Parts: sequence; structure tokens; C-alpha cells
Amino acid sequence: MEAVKEKQQLQKHPAYKDSGVEWLGEVPEHWGLRRFKYLFKELNERSVDGTEDLLSVSQYTGVTRKGDKIEEGDLLTNASSLEGYKKVQKGDLVTNIMLAWNGSLGFSPFEGITSPAYSIYRLQGNNEERFFHYLLRTDRYKAEFKRNSSGVIESRLRLYSDDFFRILSLLPPKEEQSAIANFLDEKCGKIDTAIAQKQQLIELLKERKQIIIQNAVTKGLKPEVKMKDSRVEWIGEIPGHWEVKALKHIAQLESGQTISSESFILEGYPVYGGNGFRGYAKTYTNEGEHVLIGRQGALCGNVNYASGTFFASEHAIVVYHKDDVNILWLGEAIRVADFNRLSQSAAQPGIAVNVIKNVLFPFPPPTEQAEIANNLTNQFLKFEETIDLQEKQIEKLKEYKSSLIDAVVTGKVKVS
Repeated sequence: MEAVKEKQQLQKHPAYKDSGVEWLGEVPEHWGLRRFKYLFKELNERSVDGTEDLLSVSQYTGVTRKGDKIEEGDLLTNASSLEGYKKVQKGDLVTNIMLAWNGSLGFSPFEGITSPAYSIYRLQGNNEERFFHYLLRTDRYKAEFKRNSSGVIESRLRLYSDDFFRILSLLPPKEEQSAIANFLDEKCGKIDTAIAQKQQLIELLKERKQIIIQNAVTKGLKPEVKMKDSRVEWIGEIPGHWEVKALKHIAQLESGQTISSESFILEGYPVYGGNGFRGYAKTYTNEGEHVLIGRQGALCGNVNYASGTFFASEHAIVVYHKDDVNILWLGEAIRVADFNRLSQSAAQPGIAVNVIKNVLFPFPPPTEQAEIANNLTNQFLKFEETIDLQEKQIEKLKEYKSSLIDAVVTGKVKVS
């Protein structure tokens, strides 16, 4: 990989010194160390009317505009709700004090306002914001934020300003800060482009897989056979010798059983909900091989498979297929039928058994169902291998990016 070769060619600084800080180790001899309280000033300017752009911060995207969209669970309903929110100027460091330990901080490219629960800092002196953007989001600094956060459990950790200010920062000369930032902007941009290309390829592979599934379950594997109109919009034409049947004539459908959060245990029978595996329980509801359909939520209509002895929760519909029905063919046919389009209620989408049981399906003879299932199994294996390879390469690129940033901002390697 070119990125690895490039990293190996980077040179070290001429001389190093012991930083005196175990988690930083040796640093370039000419670099300084300063506590953040000497580099950043905390700001607490508040909005008068809450009309400024609302900003948020995450570990993935840094600081972004939230826009006018009110997210689910968001208590913000109008401008008056934002009165007293903290003002942010371009270049200010915005930190989510509850999630600083996972990298939820960044320098804002926007002016706006943000939650009063966030901390706002402004970099002082002749320093480069982009250098500190990379430095503060490294794994070693996130770990230090975690060590200095207050709280008993991870979800309750808070990095208060006094704790942030006590942490030591590496401090190269300003011109070197800029050189490091320029170098990382270029290299990380190339890595991000390569990652995006691989992610796009994965999406294309998934789309191609779905097209193959749809053609197989609705058209079969023999393009030379005579076709007929199924008279069902989502199906289109089907082989002339196939039938069209309602799902209730292919399988029996039953909703799963209610299970409380207290019923989950560390080991036992697997529990499946509408989106797959959820945990383990002492009891079970089903044995054998079954298709499961998600019954509630944004992903209702989702298709999963369960086998053996398991518990099906109330969020799943269990499909009891008839003896002459191939389970893989049926599961993929249900996936193509897209039951999500039949969901009811916008607030809490859901699908009803008495609705989907009447959906019409193409119905090939059992022998062709088996042929289709075998073909899809082979196709799935090829797609999974290709997608898995791309995902592994993405992980390697992310790991390389992380290690490159850490090596450069801590002075382990020198940029020209």
C-alpha cells in the first residue's frame, strides 16, 4: 500500500528529549510543553434571542450546522428555546464535555450558537488552529481527556474546563505547526478520498446484489422461458408456468412474544427482534428455521433469519413456511416485496399481519425455488467476500490515518 511506504520514508527529528510525561514519551528537543490553560481562553457569551445558526459537534464530523430540522427527541421547538445558548465564532474550539473522551470536539468553521452544556474555547497567541484540531482528536489525547474526566461510568464522564486546562499540550514552533497541518490536510484528504471510493464501491455492490435478488425471485434463472404478466405492480412479468399466491397461502404469520428488559441474561436462548439478535433469555418461543420480519420502527419490514431454538420478541413477525416452500427463496422474496412501504403511522411506523398476509407473491415450483436459493447462496458468498475485502481495506486506511496523525503531531516523525 502506497500509504505505508510513504510513512516508512518519513524522517525523524535530529534530536529528542524526555517530555517527563509518560503518555507523551520523547518529543523533539526544540518543542515546548504548555498546559492548555496557557493556550486557550474559555468563552461564555450568550445569545440574546436564539436566532443564530444552531451548531452541534460530533466525533465524526466535528462542528456542523444543525439547520432548521428538529431531530427526534430534541426539545428545541422554536427560537425562544435557544435563548441563552453559547455563542461561537469561527475558529472557536467547541467541546461536548460529556463526550470529549471519544473525540466530540472541534474548531468551528461557522459562527452560531451551541448548547449551554458545551465548553467554548479560543486559541490564544501565535498558534495554528489546524494543528490543534489534529492533536486534540488523537487517541492519546482522547485517552487523556478520559483520564481527566469526572464520573463513575463512561456515559456520565464529564471533562470540565479546569480539568481540560490542566492537561499538557505539545507545542511546536508556529511555522512547524502550520507545516504539520498542511501536510496532514493533504495526506488525510487523499486517504479520505480513497475511503470514500471504497465505500461507494460497497454501496454499488449492495445495489447490484439487490438487483440480482429481485430478478431471481421474480423472473427466475432461465431468461429463455416464456413470460406472462403477473398483474401485480411490484412483481411485473413472471415465467409463464409460475403462479401468483397471497403470502397467507405460502406461510403462516405470527407476531413474537413480549419480553421485558429484566428477562435478558448473559447466556441462554438467543432473542431476536425486528432488527436481528438482541441478547439471551431463559425461555424460547420457536424451534427450527424461520424468516423474521421487523414489525415496528423505522426499519419495519426488515428481513432476518433465525434457526435452532430461539425467542422471537414482540417486535418481530415469525414466518412459518409451508413444507413445499424454500426458506431462503421466501425470505428474499419478502425482502424484495419491501413491506416497509406498507407501514402505518408516521410517529411509530409498524406493519400489521392482517395487511401483509394478503400481499401477492410470485410462486415458482419447489424445484425452482431450491435452484434460486442455491444460486443466491453462491452469489451472496461472492458479494460478501468482495465487500469484506473492501471493508478490511477501509479499516486499514483508517488505522493508517490515525497512526500517521499521531506520529506527526507528536513529533515521532518530521515533515519537511
